[in-house]
Amino acid sequence: MFWFGPIDAPLLITSLISGFTAVSLTLQVRRRSKLIRAGLYVGLAIWLLSLTFGLIGPINWFYPTANDWGMLGWQSALAIGNGVLTATLVGGALPMLENLFRITTDISWLEASDLNHPLLRRMTIEAPGTYHHSLVVANLAEAAAEAVDANATLCRVCSYFHDVGKLVKPEYFTENMSFERNPHDELAPTMSALIIIAHVKEGVDLALKHRLNQRIIDIIQEHHGTSVVRYFYQRAVQQHEDARAGGKIMKLREDDIPEVHEESFRYSGPKPQTKESAIVSLADTIESASRSLEKPTPQKIEALVNELIDERISDRQLDECDLTLGELKVIADRFRFTLLSMLHTRI
Repeated sequence: MFWFGPIDAPLLITSLISGFTAVSLTLQVRRRSKLIRAGLYVGLAIWLLSLTFGLIGPINWFYPTANDWGMLGWQSALAIGNGVLTATLVGGALPMLENLFRITTDISWLEASDLNHPLLRRMTIEAPGTYHHSLVVANLAEAAAEAVDANATLCRVCSYFHDVGKLVKPEYFTENMSFERNPHDELAPTMSALIIIAHVKEGVDLALKHRLNQRIIDIIQEHHGTSVVRYFYQRAVQQHEDARAGGKIMKLREDDIPEVHEESFRYSGPKPQTKESAIVSLADTIESASRSLEKPTPQKIEALVNELIDERISDRQLDECDLTLGELKVIADRFRFTLLSMLHTRI
């Protein structure tokens, strides 16, 4: 049995209170300077508690001239410097600590939001439409995340990178197409769907190659869940119906006309696993759909947002994340407000 001697209650209380102070002041640190400021406040807390419990001194309050002010000043400086020095060391060791414990702080997320990242620079040149789309998704996702106490900075950064896979074949995505030519006009719907679906895997490959954060990779994988590439699925169904009608005229057997399977037009998933992933997924869907609105009005935007969120719920795309219906309502309200702010010049 180990015995460490009697507990020093004043020292224990000082340590606990200063520790809780440090935690409360660093819950949302986005700048290293704020970390140092938090260290200063913790140092002041240690100093005040040390004075209260007599850990500094002794101090003769009735005969100030009897005090050793040099020693008291040195002890006070040590108490305050303790907090500042600890914060400085933590700030310097933060990258190593994050790597060791596999966590990412808001400071690192902010560093990752640098738009000069090679992938984002490529996107501005090779897929400018996708780049603009990603910026708008980032604004939508960040605003929604703040409203439900999710990690807004993470949502912003992941939104920047969620569609990097489109860099492989940018011309096959609506936002990057020229007015003269739509390459999907020359392809079967199944082939078009394969190209669209492949951008998720290609995005993961690019993210791994550039050593992006694992949370970014997860959201790239999850942002479409197992949803259907609706446009090409409906186009395939229509072509199938036309083929059946033509086959009857030509007296072909129905077995000779291949069936259209919805599963062939679904993304491979997985579905969003976290609040942040679900928020980026919804923001991506809503931003894409909002571009097709003609003469957008508040009523049209509200109807669009509600319809798309209800569609995701009914398709069970949000079953594996921890968003509640109440939070989805808040997110929908935030999406509407943000879209109205962005589209106000068109309303």
